[in-house]
Amino acid sequence: MVNKFDYYFPEAAQPRRIHLYLPDGYGDSDERYPVLYMFDGHNLYFDEDATYGKALGLKAFLDHWHKKLIVVGIECSSDDVQRLYEYCPFHIYSRIYGEVWGRGDATLRWITEDLKPFIDRTYRTWPQRGATAIAGYSNGGMLALYSVLRYNAIFSKAAVISPSLLPAMEGFKEEIQNDCLSPDTRVFFSWGAAEDSPEYVRHLSESICYLEARLQEKKSQTYLYCQQDGRHNEGSWELQVPIWMRFLWF
Repeated sequence: MVNKFDYYFPEAAQPRRIHLYLPDGYGDSDERYPVLYMFDGHNLYFDEDATYGKALGLKAFLDHWHKKLIVVGIECSSDDVQRLYEYCPFHIYSRIYGEVWGRGDATLRWITEDLKPFIDRTYRTWPQRGATAIAGYSNGGMLALYSVLRYNAIFSKAAVISPSLLPAMEGFKEEIQNDCLSPDTRVFFSWGAAEDSPEYVRHLSESICYLEARLQEKKSQTYLYCQQDGRHNEGSWELQVPIWMRFLWF
């Protein structure tokens, strides 16, 4: 079951649509559930809601998976530039958008200080860190990585899918050196071998491998996945869902 409702996002001075997945049987028991927060919430479950007409198929997967989760899908701005501002946690220079003063940390403060407490009050969740994960792709993957680093006391696991890391690598190098991480932290990284030019893919894979090595130095558990022929789109990312779900929730 997917419920949709609006929840006010002060940083944008407007509501954001929440796409909330509840496991089958939620209404017939007193069971509590772990929670996965995901960016680009409109692209998770149904093709008719997705920006480009293709969703991740997450509902179809979860309906038949043995692990029962609540998923909080959070919509972003429909404007590409504003989406980048909301998901970027640093001041960067983008080859497409120029100088970007990211507001990603404000987005995370809203999620952790406002939205998550609301979800935990309203639904039968396991609110503790070990039962709380975050995931995203592209710019959302960038913010998912930042979330598990800066807000490691809240998120124990993250799926960082085809992240738009390259303009933000200096910020992440500093972040990953300074943050204290619990050794039970789990981070899944992926990229597609055909999602951009060979040079871009090489730089992206090198950046991901660098970050993974730093995480392993901090005793975190990691998983690297290169999707052969994978492109930068929901059709490719849908194929990765079973892989990162199994790793995060083992």
